[in-house]
Amino acid sequence: ELKNKVILIISPQAWGKMFLAKHHYAIELAKHNNEVYFLNPPQEEKVTNTVQIKKNNIVSNLYLIHHSLPFTYKIKFKFKKIFHFLMHYHIKKIEQTINKKIDIIWSFDLGDYYPFKYFSNNPIKFFNPIDEPLNKDGINSAKNCDVIVSITKEILAMYHQSNVPKHFIHHALAEEFIELDTPIKNDNIIRFGLSGNWLRKDIDTDCLLEIVKENEEVIFEFWGSYKTIQSNIGGESDTEVKRFIAELMVSKNVVLHGPIHPSELAQEFRRMDGFLICYDILKDQSHGTNYHKVMEYLSTGKVVVSNNITTYASIPNLLEMSDSRTNNNNLPTIFKNVVSNLKHYNHPAFQALRSNFAKSNLYSKKIGEIEKILKKLKK
Repeated sequence: ELKNKVILIISPQAWGKMFLAKHHYAIELAKHNNEVYFLNPPQEEKVTNTVQIKKNNIVSNLYLIHHSLPFTYKIKFKFKKIFHFLMHYHIKKIEQTINKKIDIIWSFDLGDYYPFKYFSNNPIKFFNPIDEPLNKDGINSAKNCDVIVSITKEILAMYHQSNVPKHFIHHALAEEFIELDTPIKNDNIIRFGLSGNWLRKDIDTDCLLEIVKENEEVIFEFWGSYKTIQSNIGGESDTEVKRFIAELMVSKNVVLHGPIHPSELAQEFRRMDGFLICYDILKDQSHGTNYHKVMEYLSTGKVVVSNNITTYASIPNLLEMSDSRTNNNNLPTIFKNVVSNLKHYNHPAFQALRSNFAKSNLYSKKIGEIEKILKKLKK
């Protein structure tokens, strides 16, 4: 059982206001009476060889590890072997600071920063790629793991050379998205919600702005980072991104909320009539295979208009999405049709279908699926 274990979660995204799968899993595992250590990425601006463990303010047995390397990060890109040699010692320091036998290493690392072979005491090595590996580092990150679990079959297929068990587990939903009373909608304004990191370069900005401009009667509410200072999950701030944000800021039917805690986000989503997802599949780091936010949108029961997402393509009536794997040319038309027929798309039967699907994928249920996988491992 996944209880009373010491678990180290290795995350490429720091702890902050915006939560992704790795943050949610950390909380859920801690709720299951495990002692969970969440390893933030190293603080790149410091070269001080420090490792500090601090309690978080959500769950009592969840700890955040803040650390910096005693050498410059840039070594990795020029002298990989030297970088790994030095990381071996840094990993030892992390283990010494935790000062407990680690039972499970749960790694979301796609940068080959923390090779599994350097960890002591033979823990279960659980590799969980959420995004597609974009280079050799992403593939090498799986070396010496015991099992690979991912949210798309496409990602799993990319690790075909790795001779370990591989399992598909769908994106999950946090409890706060279902433990809610639906607020009464007190106006007739149509509102569509969008959440995410608006500093990403894989958003189909032209299509999204076209939809916003063509639907002046709809209020588009955006949650998530739109300034680099707000983001704990990375992002760009080049000319194209700045142009996109600037256009959103002057659009009369756009509200930019910035990042908020998932429990507040869950409450805010209840005010929406529907949701919009608009990534450029050809640039998208997930290549339109699966997104964490879909499950959160579906939990409300409201209609979701989206670019093509392969993982949902075979499940009828969950999403209203483009059938193209190369562009979003027909997405503005799909959106207009949905807005024009909102009563149909938000019929109680469709809403129940969507919310029930989301509820069947709670993080607590995913822990049960992962327990079954771990039981099969010969340890």
